[in-house]
Amino acid sequence: MMRTKVHEGEVIGCSDVPRTRVSLAGDLRRLGVLEGAVAIVHVSLSRLGWVCGGAVAVAQALFDAVGSSGTIVVPTQTTGNSDPSAWSNPPIPSGWWPTVRESMPAVDPRVTPSSGMGAVAEVVRSWPAARRSAHPQTSFAAVGPHADVIVAKHALDSGLGECSPLARLYDLDAHIVLLGAGHRSNTSLHLAEYRVPAPKRHQTAAAVMTADGRRWVSYEAVETDSSDFDALGADFDATGRVVHGRVGSAAARLMRLRDAVDFAVDWMPLHRR
Repeated sequence: MMRTKVHEGEVIGCSDVPRTRVSLAGDLRRLGVLEGAVAIVHVSLSRLGWVCGGAVAVAQALFDAVGSSGTIVVPTQTTGNSDPSAWSNPPIPSGWWPTVRESMPAVDPRVTPSSGMGAVAEVVRSWPAARRSAHPQTSFAAVGPHADVIVAKHALDSGLGECSPLARLYDLDAHIVLLGAGHRSNTSLHLAEYRVPAPKRHQTAAAVMTADGRRWVSYEAVETDSSDFDALGADFDATGRVVHGRVGSAAARLMRLRDAVDFAVDWMPLHRR
């Protein structure tokens, strides 16, 4: 939401008209978001312009656009629940690492907030009807008739892979909606990293909740890297399979998740070392 400091009697300066739940829902429909759609959404709230009601109004507009038969999905990652030896922004003293491994709380899908996913994702995560997958680092939340199917099984060693909500979205022929967010934010492209031949893997760790209580668990995961997603996305845009438009003041993209992932599976071996 864009705000500037004002003095008494002055009007807040805005370069655009105010946005509302109704106007944003209309923009989404004009972009091509259909009633009954299953959509994973990435939103930069600040790029939408001044929104009356903020993140809540944006979430309501998304639900309005897909209707009661549609499902909205957002990433709700908690990457801070990881081995402190890999922390770099900021790092912590190595003498603290044992304390983190012993006391880091396990993620509770019901209450643990996401980190770095944006205000709209947090609103969807906390929606009364939301369902959330149980992965300790790369969970997803969903609202709608397909929510339980999407989040039900999320394997520890498949954070963004075949046993994750991303693969279920692929199966459901879901769409990706980017609102003011670029392809670097396009989480679905990570599914392609799991599908390329012989993906590179690494060891990671997290606090997880088991039947016996909280445990610190090490496991293997595919290495992911979004640093070239803008270049990948630009090449995918050039195929003509991405719908471009505007939602509020933001540049918006709509695409089939299957198209994007399949394109990325072919693109990555050609453009990555």
